[in-house]
Amino acid sequence: QVQLVESGGDLVQAGGSLRLSCAASKSILSLFYMRWYRQAAGNQRELVARIERNGATYYVDSVKGRFTISKDIANNTMYLKMNNLKPEDTAVYYCMCSSAYGDAWGQGTQVTVAS
Repeated sequence: QVQLVESGGDLVQAGGSLRLSCAASKSILSLFYMRWYRQAAGNQRELVARIERNGATYYVDSVKGRFTISKDIANNTMYLKMNNLKPEDTAVYYCMCSSAYGDAWGQGTQVTVAS
């Protein structure tokens, strides 16, 4: 089973940028898809973006045009570039992946956007 570790979360001012990383312990080449979720305090976890095996991407409406999901197969890493951050983007961000062996989740990384 693949293990995932997120990094890159930080405190940033509104309008700023961050890049989150999700490092996998094994090759991500055969994964069905990889996703970024986030969970704000008191809220349910929500899907933010996903990237399929073929590279196709999807974004929740609230982040379209501001966030970019990508993956580096050579380095077994997925990224989430976040621009023009807003206070409502404040949350713990989790990466997950799906493979023939099941789903795996990272431990989360905190993103805090100050107004």
